[in-house]
Amino acid sequence: MKRRLLPLLLLLAATLAGAEPDEQLLGKDQGYPVAPNLAGWYDNPYRVGSWSALDQVPGVRVSRVAASPRPRPLARMATPPPLRYRYRNIGYTLDEYLERQRATGLLILKDGQVVAERYRYGRHEDARFLSFSMAKSVTALLVGVALDKGLIASLDDPAQTYARELEGTAYGQTRLVHLLRMASGLSFSERYDGRDDVSRMTRAFVVDAGGTLPVLRSVADRHSPAGEKFVYASAETEVLGRVLRGATGRSLAELTQAWLWEPIGAEHEAFWRIGADGQEGAFAFFNASLRDWGRLGLLLARDGELDGRAIVSRDYLLQATDAARQPAAFRPYRATRWEGYGFQFWLSPLRARTFAMHGIHGQAVYVQPSSGVVMVLTSAWQAASGQQDPAPFQERDALWRGVLQSLGGSTD
Repeated sequence: MKRRLLPLLLLLAATLAGAEPDEQLLGKDQGYPVAPNLAGWYDNPYRVGSWSALDQVPGVRVSRVAASPRPRPLARMATPPPLRYRYRNIGYTLDEYLERQRATGLLILKDGQVVAERYRYGRHEDARFLSFSMAKSVTALLVGVALDKGLIASLDDPAQTYARELEGTAYGQTRLVHLLRMASGLSFSERYDGRDDVSRMTRAFVVDAGGTLPVLRSVADRHSPAGEKFVYASAETEVLGRVLRGATGRSLAELTQAWLWEPIGAEHEAFWRIGADGQEGAFAFFNASLRDWGRLGLLLARDGELDGRAIVSRDYLLQATDAARQPAAFRPYRATRWEGYGFQFWLSPLRARTFAMHGIHGQAVYVQPSSGVVMVLTSAWQAASGQQDPAPFQERDALWRGVLQSLGGSTD
């Protein structure tokens, strides 16, 4: 009996070893399709397909960001070192991480060179991966450039100075610096349970002719004075998106192309999803290729400068990403139990300045400027942040620390 079962068990083990986590749930047998209609873009089995080609979902409108006419080459490291990490006191390789987690793409750079590049679930290098809340960091970078150019006079200005449609509202009267730190003090619920304020705002973005503006205007209750406390609220980034349009007279797509995509030498066209009112979704809806997310990370790793040209001012980036420059309540272990929060960036408690963009379903761009290490990870985690089991977060952090250690970065 045991002899007859052994070949079957070996076949089963080989099949499982080649499988990607939850691949059938995520649509492998259907070729990882995009959703057939607007209602299905968030659901299985359409997540992988839709979250890497959102512009192909019927009913989704986008504003496109052209690739740079001079793409910046990303040379491959001639002899990349093995990348390993430890999780729960067990050692793993980079490829073992991909076998354990629902990652759709992973890119690791060291001093601008590609150390590793992986695509999963049938994705390829031309896929444009949905950012979710990594878009918030992109919005913050655009605010920084607008400030550098004098289009925004001061971060102490209230939002209504530029977003006139919010004049007289609580968000309109909030200073830009408090919006950047998500410290308006206004009550906006973000539980990802379908009944919270962020769900109400997202539904308004997708289907209401008035867009998100009525939701933003309706927020008035306070949990604390402005500037005192970090409370994550996507509405605050949506206000910043309206500030940018009012301050510049240009769309987020136009600004992204002129101020970021062309200067970083983006290889692929990107796009912002447009809401029912024609406004781009500043809080969640930027889409870009893995390599171009990496190029954006490279800009951050070089403190906003490429080829001797300042794309975003170093001083603004330090305000945005340096834990030591934040008020005490926004530093690591204070803003949250682990990370701090800057200008729409998450701040690591490591001694060396280390920060990240995060999306709610496992999207991330990690940056450590002193070591020149950038890690981009796109995923299709089932549950959103706050409802997701903590294990994927913990293992992703362990992977990042392992990558840093493998490439000579600081992990203290």
